[in-house]
Amino acid sequence: MPRLSDTMTEGTVAAWLKKVGDTIKEGDILAEIETDKATMEFESFNSGTLLYIGIKEGETAAVDSLIAIIGKEGEDISGLISGAETKTEAPLEANPEVKSESQPTTDNGQPTTSLPKGVVVVTMPRLSDTMTEGTVANWLKKVGDDVKEGDILAEIETDKATMEFESFNAGTLLFIGINEGQSAPVDSVLAIIGPAGTDITGIAENYKNGGTSVQVVTPSAPEASGEVTQQPSTDNRQPTTENSDRIFASPLAKKIAKDKGINLSQIKGSGENGRITKSDVENFTPSASATTSQVTQPATLNSQPETIVRPFIPAGETYTEVVTNSQMRKTIAIRLSESIFTAPHFYLTVEIAMDEAMKSRAAINNIPDTKVSFNDMVIKACAMALKRHPKVNTQWQADAIIINHHVNIGVAVAVEDGLVVPVLKFTDQMTLTQIGSSVKDLAGKAKSKKLQPAEMEGSTFTVSNLGMFGIQSFTSIINQPNSAILSVGAIEEKPVVRNGQIVVGNTMMLTLACDHRTVDGATGAQFLQTLRQYLENPVTMLA
Repeated sequence: MPRLSDTMTEGTVAAWLKKVGDTIKEGDILAEIETDKATMEFESFNSGTLLYIGIKEGETAAVDSLIAIIGKEGEDISGLISGAETKTEAPLEANPEVKSESQPTTDNGQPTTSLPKGVVVVTMPRLSDTMTEGTVANWLKKVGDDVKEGDILAEIETDKATMEFESFNAGTLLFIGINEGQSAPVDSVLAIIGPAGTDITGIAENYKNGGTSVQVVTPSAPEASGEVTQQPSTDNRQPTTENSDRIFASPLAKKIAKDKGINLSQIKGSGENGRITKSDVENFTPSASATTSQVTQPATLNSQPETIVRPFIPAGETYTEVVTNSQMRKTIAIRLSESIFTAPHFYLTVEIAMDEAMKSRAAINNIPDTKVSFNDMVIKACAMALKRHPKVNTQWQADAIIINHHVNIGVAVAVEDGLVVPVLKFTDQMTLTQIGSSVKDLAGKAKSKKLQPAEMEGSTFTVSNLGMFGIQSFTSIINQPNSAILSVGAIEEKPVVRNGQIVVGNTMMLTLACDHRTVDGATGAQFLQTLRQYLENPVTMLA
């Protein structure tokens, strides 16, 4: 299992793109690995034959666990497998049923009901190393549908992304345990697959879904349960529009295409057997006719109309709307609550004269192909001030305070589902133009959900800017494990007193939120004094 970021400790195999017996070339994509931040394609560094798969799709394993063995065809690898500190199961194709899908057990681990032949219980998968529950965003199969190995059963929403969940088994979908829009803990019963007409009443009753007994709907006897919402229709096949959506493409490529509004049927895949890869989607330029067609037709069977007409509300009555929290929103709530209730916050506010900064920015931007924002100047000034005041560039631990002598500044970026903080590594060593280019690149990736985990890790200080929205001043919650975060307001033109005279000036409010466990009031004030010197006299940042 590769380490795909500097803090990654385990990963989840989202999809295998090769199977045991396949010929592997150096550079081929072996699998797609998921962390709690992103899904990344894992390339092979070697050539040969794929002899063994050690971590099945949907399973999570620690970094350096045995994920696969590549060698010469027919080579004896039994010694390597038995010596590895991983599961010693047979290759994926030889044993498609995972342990958690074998049979229900009681609290003491003993089986309670034997599974009929061919019946498999599918549980909520752990799609990242920090995932504790998932939300079913969309079912792509319904009760009564035929399911093939590799078919997409559902789209599962985690705290960072919505991922497709493939079936490891073939049969008929006999039961759905978690409806669309519902959340459930990892390992809750998600579905039951088996031969058509199988009576699964006893099986489902012995499973618990979030503490609630599961009710069964089988295609053969729907009236037995009194439940009709999951009864398959006479034509239990998906419409042509739905089938056309089953295109040979990686889950990550499908996610990016969905975000960009691109119809995958218009893309010619460059991968093996015409498979559409992430780079195919990113490099795709739709034609004018294709764009028009895409706008006028829904992307999937479940697409909603663009215009939602709200009901007329008579005077004196109220109308409310309940929006289910996304996993990202839940994570933001947990982490910010932990920060505000754990770290004793205090706030320091200073008003900065920005007249010289405005002149300097105008002069810099007169240089061809150069574009620097006020936010870039604030980030550069913070980086230099942190080098002079390392006690602000710290993090709290129970038995020690960690002083960071490197400066990695996180920049808060608002995205559709919440907030992410990409990080500029070694910011103090970057020029203004390098900062501007990096911030623009990272913000673009954030909004298109292409940020990699390594690009959001390792911050030692954070800057949050709402000045572009006209906000004069505000306070932020510290982005743990940082000790401080700077809130940047708008530049305002107003009367100011200079040398005893009232003149027109341009000022900006900065508010520093500090963790009092690591930063004292005087330390924070001295940092702001230095920051003011740099911003009010930008030429000093060149020294």
